[in-house]
Amino acid sequence: MKRRDFLQSTAALSAVTLLSPARAFGSKANSAIRMGIIGCGGRGTAVITSMSNNTNINIIAMADLFEDNLVHAKKIFDEQNIKKGFSSISKAFTYTGSKAYLRLLENKDIDAVLISSPAYTHADFLEAAVLAGKHIYCEKPAAPDVAGCRKVEHVGNLVNGKQSIVIGFQIRHATPYVEMVNRIQKGDIGEILNVHLCYLATESTVGNITGLSYDEARIRNQYNFHALSGGVMLDQAIHMIDVCNWALQKLPIAAIGTGGKDENHKFGDTWKHFQVLYQYPGINVSVLATQFGPAFGDVCAKFIGTKGTAEAHYSGGVYISGDNPWDSGVPRCATTELTDEQRKAGVFLSALQDADANKEIAFIKSIETGNYLNQTKSAADSALTAILGREAAISGERVGWDELRNSNARLDPMLNLSQFDK
Repeated sequence: MKRRDFLQSTAALSAVTLLSPARAFGSKANSAIRMGIIGCGGRGTAVITSMSNNTNINIIAMADLFEDNLVHAKKIFDEQNIKKGFSSISKAFTYTGSKAYLRLLENKDIDAVLISSPAYTHADFLEAAVLAGKHIYCEKPAAPDVAGCRKVEHVGNLVNGKQSIVIGFQIRHATPYVEMVNRIQKGDIGEILNVHLCYLATESTVGNITGLSYDEARIRNQYNFHALSGGVMLDQAIHMIDVCNWALQKLPIAAIGTGGKDENHKFGDTWKHFQVLYQYPGINVSVLATQFGPAFGDVCAKFIGTKGTAEAHYSGGVYISGDNPWDSGVPRCATTELTDEQRKAGVFLSALQDADANKEIAFIKSIETGNYLNQTKSAADSALTAILGREAAISGERVGWDELRNSNARLDPMLNLSQFDK
């Protein structure tokens, strides 16, 4: 070969290698974390799609109790994979029925799993995933009952620094909240005397249940049943409770509370409003949680100290007033549009703007680097705190932390899942 032809051929090969290393060597596919998802409903589909957008993962397997969830989600996952140069999900790696999660976990090609099935499954699915040697991203709550939370704590002790287990409290990765909590913990608002938390959400509607068995109707409307989801305190208020536990670095001693159902809601047993007062060491914490009507209210955590007040809203600002004022830059007004000046400055309306991406990146990075994460203890503590408030309100009595933990109480979903096996 003449020297000129050799150089031209080499240049052409180099161009291919430099411009498309994934196609030339499969390096991107080989380095990607191979993910499976258990629970392909709306939340799980949104989370793993976001994770795919923000990290180098390849969605290779999926499992769900219901075939229609798999069919709908597979189209989305396949499009996501193909966009990144990966293959669509093999039909052999698509599992359905009551044992679908176990079949997925038996798959040796999977590195990590997203557990986004209903809360009543979390403790058992976490245990099975740990025993299968998978890294785990599990949606909150850790469990809807005390027994489940205690099991999650036990499972967390099993990993022994060899696997990552993270729980979906993305607020701990939201930049404004991280900075606010850091300032609280270093004493910028002084000694904390009182904390006020609220989560004022819209009503939880009931989907079409015509022609469904009672069990299927309940599972598809899990948020209306305490034994399946944990109810309002475990589904929504827990986010602010987790921020409180994180900031205070303390757990409650006891709780009292009240609340009730929405009498217009005929399908389900969950209470739709709670007012709970927690006694933390030296600090009173109040929680107001509602799930009423068509209009969303506020999601807020307010810490009142001897030197100032720290306040955080999903949309409405994250800031400190008092002796050491600070502002995150998130607009405090409830506007739906930004000015041109705000856009150019990189201002976000939501305090959670970077939360999902940061959480997902942290999870995948922990696997890639071997610096594994284990969030089971804090997740179980926050779930138990929410359960403490729920049980105090429903019982109408003061319930102590130790009393609750020692009860090891379990909510029985009373489901016959074998009916969904073909």
